[in-house]
Amino acid sequence: ESSHRLPAPKDVMVYSYNFRSSLRWSPVKVDRGLVLYTVHFKTGAFNEWDQMNCTRIARTECSFPWSLKERRWTVVLRVRAELGQVTSDWVETDPFVAERNTTIGPPKVNSVIESADSLLISVTSPFGSEAGDFLQYHVSYWENATSTTKKEMKTSNTLFKIRNLKELTLYCFGIQVELITHSDLQLRGLQSVPECYRTTIS
Repeated sequence: ESSHRLPAPKDVMVYSYNFRSSLRWSPVKVDRGLVLYTVHFKTGAFNEWDQMNCTRIARTECSFPWSLKERRWTVVLRVRAELGQVTSDWVETDPFVAERNTTIGPPKVNSVIESADSLLISVTSPFGSEAGDFLQYHVSYWENATSTTKKEMKTSNTLFKIRNLKELTLYCFGIQVELITHSDLQLRGLQSVPECYRTTIS
């Protein structure tokens, strides 16, 4: 029996960034022929395996279809290798819930306007928010000369000011998004690459 089976795909993982999710795995190596892969999914609410848009595909990644865009759903996926009539065992993932398991990227900094005592910063959220979402931006900033002491501020606005700065001084800042959902889950995103700006003279 086992000699008529393909090895199962390894490193089967859900990758999710800003709520765009896909299943990835390592290719199954055989001596000859092209190994294809089939992916199924089931949700926590409906315990039946269903086809994804990935049946007998050659690539080793399968993006979640639009029908699985609900962030709160619990989803389990499985993948197997196929070569002609020969198949491998299915490999299942752990349950995945986008609202808990996605990685949130840093916000995009659109513009920074320097004045003598403040920086006016405009940002865009890294993903489209849904009804019931509350987004908070965590801003840490520091004087470049004394980068040991960081100050923190929080805001839910995409246009905000870092105030009470010294004039003609170089300040750096990094921002991360925190998503607080209707179910009080808190998901903290990755911090943006620090950017530095010099205040002007009054």
